[in-house]
Amino acid sequence: MTWGRNGNITERIAITVNTYPANPYLELDYIYLGKPILSRVALVSAPSNLGKGVVWFFICPRTGKRCRKLYLYGASFLHRSALSGCLYKKQTLCKKMRHIENTFGVYMRADQLSEQLDKKHFKTQYAGKPTKKYLKLTQQIQRAKSIPLDEIEAAILKLKP
Repeated sequence: MTWGRNGNITERIAITVNTYPANPYLELDYIYLGKPILSRVALVSAPSNLGKGVVWFFICPRTGKRCRKLYLYGASFLHRSALSGCLYKKQTLCKKMRHIENTFGVYMRADQLSEQLDKKHFKTQYAGKPTKKYLKLTQQIQRAKSIPLDEIEAAILKLKP
């Protein structure tokens, strides 16, 4: 898998998954700060609560915890409990900015919401009924359109010292 900016590939990662019962693992081959890294993360499975098949979990290399998500921290992929002192982006905002995000965030994301509706394989209906995702997106877009521009301007002016 590769990704980049302006058509230039900046990063890449190769992922290999082994689910053989003897020693299941996930192998990650990537470059961190110009240094090639080959990392192996153990996998375990548990029976699905639906009664069919299994659910796969990672075993964090640092904590040994079973988890569904790993986060890239430095050169390692770890469980979030292994990351001390980390905050979500919203936690770093001042109180006024959090209030503005909660109140007007949907207005700021209106373009992204509309883009989701326009995606090639987005389903607006299933079995003749609107999908929950479609209803949620249209409701958020309507909410964004209903916010008067003067309210947004007033909130931004309150931020200035």
